[in-house]
Amino acid sequence: MKLLSALGSSEAGSRPPAASVPPGSPPRQDVAAEQPTGRERFASLVQRQGVLAVLVLVVAVSSFVYPTFATMDNARGVTVQASFLAIVALGMTLVIITGGIDLSVGSVFALGGVLAAWASQWGILPALVVPLAVCGAIGALNGLLIARAGLAPFIVTLASLLAARGLLLAITDEGASTYLVPKESAFAHIGQGSIWGFGYPILIAAVLFGAGGLVLQRTSFGQTLFAVGGSADAATLMGLPVARAKVMVYLLSGLLAGLAGAINAARLSSGVTIIGVGMELDAISAVVIGGTLLIGGAGSVSGTLWGVLLLAVIQNLINQIGSLNSSYQSVVSGGFLIVVVVAQRYLARSRRTT
Repeated sequence: MKLLSALGSSEAGSRPPAASVPPGSPPRQDVAAEQPTGRERFASLVQRQGVLAVLVLVVAVSSFVYPTFATMDNARGVTVQASFLAIVALGMTLVIITGGIDLSVGSVFALGGVLAAWASQWGILPALVVPLAVCGAIGALNGLLIARAGLAPFIVTLASLLAARGLLLAITDEGASTYLVPKESAFAHIGQGSIWGFGYPILIAAVLFGAGGLVLQRTSFGQTLFAVGGSADAATLMGLPVARAKVMVYLLSGLLAGLAGAINAARLSSGVTIIGVGMELDAISAVVIGGTLLIGGAGSVSGTLWGVLLLAVIQNLINQIGSLNSSYQSVVSGGFLIVVVVAQRYLARSRRTT
């Protein structure tokens, strides 16, 4: 026994002394391993702000080549035209960040315009409340079917696309009836008025994007959207309200599409029935070009804004050239989309391997 005790004490004395750690202090970690590498930071910067650099380059070159491009009147026209798509794309950004998709926004946009023009005969309040209520209900139904019933977003929103377009045709007698907005009404002033040369649609879009950026980056709801898009199962285990977040983003998408349609009706002084076809694809393109991942979990509203402006500038350049028709915008948008998706895949792979 004495021999074993002596061996034990000798072995203990041969070990190096443990580093003294103050009580209650966190365990030591390798700080350098946690910091992103230069390659990772560059990949993240390109993903978030690459579209802004492309936009600045295109604007600079276009201003030099086409003198009429850099005029204030042309800038107002581009931004007003882009404001409606921007409002729709804002809602699409929130949906895609959660890993979903909303194909119904084009039809909901057109339906919102028709409902606003129809209700404008009773004043500005009905002209805004009616489209928001109906379009918000469509968005909420999409969210409930996706979040609570577990249906695929693609199928649900495709059905809503057809249903909203069918409701629009039913209201307008297969497009034979066109509802007009009273020209001197306060509702018409929303779409046609301006402050300091900037039309109300531009200002409304700017305010909405500012609010969207704050919600996405500075609130727990915004962080929940990123968590849901990263992994819905992990977000559920963390105790986050996954189903409620999904319902909310589809509700907001419907509301924003309906609002954009109502403002567009005020600008055109009528509820046009043939607009909005393919608008959902333009919104998705703008969101993805702006750096939001289609798989969800990453994105920003500022990137979406730059994506919308880039598409609007491309359309304006096609008009400046004169020898090309508007169909080429789809070709250019599709090319940009392919390039961006391939670049996002490469950047994501490079960030994983570093």
